[in-house]
Amino acid sequence: MNEIDSLRERIDSMETRIAYQDDTIETLNVTITAQWKQIDMLTRQVTALSERLAEAETAVGTPTNERPPHY
Repeated sequence: MNEIDSLRERIDSMETRIAYQDDTIETLNVTITAQWKQIDMLTRQVTALSERLAEAETAVGTPTNERPPHY
């Protein structure tokens, strides 16, 4: 095998590795984007539930974190 064939093999090997790396990076990007969307949705839900809980506590008139009378 001469030097040119050796260099061609190395280049082919590197191009193959880069193609796999590009695919992996794209897959990770899609996964991270989906996770951030889900985190954003869950954060909004927790905020809405916290607001509803505060409204319910206000409507009932019971202070939060107050010990029950039987303690």
